[in-house]
Amino acid sequence: QVQLVEYGGGTVQAGGSLRLSCAASGRTFSIYAVGWFRQAPGKEREFVAAHTWSVTNTRYADSVKGRFTISRDNAETTVYLQMNSLKPEDTAVYYCAASAQSYNYYIPALSPDNYDYWGQGTQVTVSS
Repeated sequence: QVQLVEYGGGTVQAGGSLRLSCAASGRTFSIYAVGWFRQAPGKEREFVAAHTWSVTNTRYADSVKGRFTISRDNAETTVYLQMNSLKPEDTAVYYCAASAQSYNYYIPALSPDNYDYWGQGTQVTVSS
């Protein structure tokens, strides 16, 4: 089992920045990819960003490309999502996820169905 705990959500004005953290524990050696997803009220959970656990391949949703950065300190098991130039439409609950599926070794999957472990979520609210 892998446990994921997110930190860093909050309220920020449009144009501001936030950094989310996701601390992984447990069988982290079984992780092949980590990702961030978000879900706004009345909408489906959507992909935001992901990278392979080795950080050799990273993918972003078009809506956040150039504004958000996913990263991980190789010495740690914490994954970050740096969010800059935030917009009101970025308002959502953000979830960290990890996949133990080996096919994610080279390219991380975009669908939440491909992720096995999830954090509890953290609210991000961007005011206009």
